[in-house]
Amino acid sequence: MDSDPHQWINEHGDYLYRYAILRLHNEEQAADLLQDTLLAAWKGHSSFAGQSSIRTWLVGILKHKIIDHIRKEIRNRNLAESVENDPTSAYFNSNGSWSEAPQVWKENPEELCRNMQFKSVLDSCAGKLPEKQRMVFRLRDILGEETDTVCKSCDITPTHLHVLLHRARLGLRKCLELHWLGQGEKR
Repeated sequence: MDSDPHQWINEHGDYLYRYAILRLHNEEQAADLLQDTLLAAWKGHSSFAGQSSIRTWLVGILKHKIIDHIRKEIRNRNLAESVENDPTSAYFNSNGSWSEAPQVWKENPEELCRNMQFKSVLDSCAGKLPEKQRMVFRLRDILGEETDTVCKSCDITPTHLHVLLHRARLGLRKCLELHWLGQGEKR
């Protein structure tokens, strides 16, 4: 293997840089990680066994650098910023408890499901949800589809499904409290 890093830059630099940009979407970070990759390769070139091409070896180092960078970025995220951007944060206070406790429902859920007026309000509230939330809510909670089936049909992971369902249920809760429970004396 040629131990001259300048040769690596000439032969593989553009490829590695494009590889990093496609994954990071940030030119400055891509350049930094390319530099880190070449430095790590130069320091460890004596351990290169030659079982792959130099480019494959360099891409492997770059992949690890990208993964480490992403992990570090996730750890360093400002939690308060994340909470502010979470649409469900309005329901909770700073210590994580309900800012306003959910209203108690006195109706029997089975009877409610037979009540056409309730079904109409529920359909109206579900119609106000973002499309993906509405879709997974209908598939999972209304039609009773299994998690795997919903994930495959919506092309999402089980974790994403549970996040979408949580947000959909919170949105429905608020809407039903306004348009169903708030009508207590009118019904």
